[in-house]
Amino acid sequence: MQYSELGRTGIKVSKLCLGSMTWGDQNTEQEGHAQLDRAIEAGINFIDTAEMYPIPPQQRTYGKTEEVIGTWLAKRGKRDRIILATKMTPPGKNRPWIRGETNRLDRKNIEVAINNSLKRLQTDYIDLYQIHWPERNANNFGQLNYTHTPEQDGTPIEETLEALDAMVRSGKIRHIGVSNETAWGLSEFLRVSTQKSLSRIVSIQNPYSLLNRIYEIHLSEFAYREQVGLLAYSPLGFGVLSGKYLHGQQPDKARLTLYTGFKRYRNEAAIKMTEKYVQLARDHGLEPTQMALAFVLTRTFLTSVIIGASNVSQLDSNIASLDVSLSAAILQQIDALHAEQPSPSP
Repeated sequence: MQYSELGRTGIKVSKLCLGSMTWGDQNTEQEGHAQLDRAIEAGINFIDTAEMYPIPPQQRTYGKTEEVIGTWLAKRGKRDRIILATKMTPPGKNRPWIRGETNRLDRKNIEVAINNSLKRLQTDYIDLYQIHWPERNANNFGQLNYTHTPEQDGTPIEETLEALDAMVRSGKIRHIGVSNETAWGLSEFLRVSTQKSLSRIVSIQNPYSLLNRIYEIHLSEFAYREQVGLLAYSPLGFGVLSGKYLHGQQPDKARLTLYTGFKRYRNEAAIKMTEKYVQLARDHGLEPTQMALAFVLTRTFLTSVIIGASNVSQLDSNIASLDVSLSAAILQQIDALHAEQPSPSP
């Protein structure tokens, strides 16, 4: 296993982070525990989850993923061997079961969210606590054409940061991060933390893959210079880059077979480019999944890439991407394909 420093914290996290958003719905508790066991055996020490998981979010499954991790921790007693990250759900449409209509990124809701996560996770502290997405209107989850609506800004970033800082000082969380955040949002968090001597953002969890390299344009240099580590999610575009959905295939029990509402990585341009990336991998005798992950691992601005799997066999294949070395020629061909159709799934 390879390791990176998480921001300026001095904490070393594995270059592969185990994602968990299928546990509690698509995967059983037993299957989640098996993946955790295998990850630890392989040297992965970084586990990412969220109070909203599993995905897709539903009232009946809310918090189940954290509970799976909590029962594993209770059984295995390996809390000191992992860096545990989770995320708070900001206000969102059609999710009244998450702290009702008054959910905000304010001190009251942050305290409730953290305390509930601690109970589900069966731990006394969270290593990295992240805001899942901004409360304000911002371009994320594929949204383009930013529209400025200050009346929808919600809780000021300063208020959110003060609340998070209080929880750091309480010892319930060690460090803080953001997710699905923009360059302006990240810069504002950093500005306020410096100005007010508050806890500093150490990581940003945004999408990054062969199908979505938007991060390179507006955030890579800024975050790198500020030592805010990228935790890249959806490195396989919900499994699309494995090639298993090409030509109309709907594999049994696969995520996009079970949950048809996820269209972000299956538009016409994305399908066309997926075919080309998959063929490129096969031309070089590589597994498409492993080439896609190996590409993300080559990025100098990466701290860790979040991998998810439906079973231990898939997890083993993902872990094996660490042993895949992409030649300069392959990387040039990848860039040529990217230039042909940049980021078809923003």
